[in-house]
Amino acid sequence: MTRAIACLVHAPIRTPSRRWLAGSALALALIVPIAPAIAQAGDGGSKAPEDCDASQTVRFRGLTARLENDLFANTDRNYTNGVAFVAASHDIAGVLQMRCLPAPVRLHAELIKFVNPGFWSDPGSPRHTQNVVVKFGQAIYTPGDSLRTDLIPDDRPYAGLLYLGMSWNRRTREPPGDTEMLDTREVTVGVIGPGSLARQAQNLIHDAIGSERFLGWDHQLRNEPALQLAADRKYRSHRGAGVIVPGFSADSIRSIGLRLGNIETSVALGVEGRIGWNLPNDFGTYPIRPGAENRPPSPSSIRGDPGDATLAVPRPGVHLFGTLEAKLVAHDFSLDGNLFRSSHRVDRRPWVAQAAVGLSAQARVAGRWMKLAVMRVFRTREFSEQRSNHAYGSIALSVEF
Repeated sequence: MTRAIACLVHAPIRTPSRRWLAGSALALALIVPIAPAIAQAGDGGSKAPEDCDASQTVRFRGLTARLENDLFANTDRNYTNGVAFVAASHDIAGVLQMRCLPAPVRLHAELIKFVNPGFWSDPGSPRHTQNVVVKFGQAIYTPGDSLRTDLIPDDRPYAGLLYLGMSWNRRTREPPGDTEMLDTREVTVGVIGPGSLARQAQNLIHDAIGSERFLGWDHQLRNEPALQLAADRKYRSHRGAGVIVPGFSADSIRSIGLRLGNIETSVALGVEGRIGWNLPNDFGTYPIRPGAENRPPSPSSIRGDPGDATLAVPRPGVHLFGTLEAKLVAHDFSLDGNLFRSSHRVDRRPWVAQAAVGLSAQARVAGRWMKLAVMRVFRTREFSEQRSNHAYGSIALSVEF
């Protein structure tokens, strides 16, 4: 595993339905009561040793709430719903002071150092900085026929995943090539099966919007613990130290990702193109997946770029984006079933391609900077019995404290 990750390091849209809008509003409304609590935790935080200054501790600076649902594409099958809440910390520059970190974050950092010793091989570099991202989410998968109560052998299993992930993001700049990189190492733990509460969550939403319940949940995958390690690297050209690239411009971001575990084991290559006004100086927009949430350290925290840090405050902006990804999949719990016991499964296809198009905008609202991103995702068939390609919609709202 260590060697695999080390190799990676070097290496027409329809109007959304009323039901989809109702579900979106319900999920995104959860950000209102949660955001103040995260902000308070970020300001108060867990107590660190007295000789630790604020720059060496974990303090949260922002929250993202994301909802994904296939009702946007007028379907209700396959990957039918996903929700995630993501909290990102302030930047931590220089050498990590382990004693200044909360116990779970310190444990996570030690695990990353053990699995991937090269991740912090040059921690004192003035051009490198990092932050911590914590993610909590749920994913729901169903077959196409909601009324059948028997097991449907030629369609995907009923499956759910409830998970908690923690990741380190390292943003680096290599002056000779004038290239910036974002390296992410994430550990995700959770539960697959009835313990994921996927059945209850779907029933709750379907009852709220007046939709029929799915009747085959008795055949869902059985309970088992979920574990996944994710390693991502994204590349882009250096665009200065401001949080936005002022004016009208375009850019591209390349990515490579590795996932190991019983949630998913895969290797992926991707590219994103963006064009618009006041582009965020970050690493793009992605659907929910481990290691992919875009809350990187600020570009202004990469020192050694004097005179280019005049845009420390965001500016209103809007841009269009499109992504392409090719993935080689060795295991997917939602298709291969339970890893540790016999269960329903289908004939998984090893190669999957995915594309997304979307719109992102940022502005100051009620005194806080917010970013809204909407996209539609298209995915090729994931298993042999699948009759057609799949599509779903994604909407994300980010708030900076």
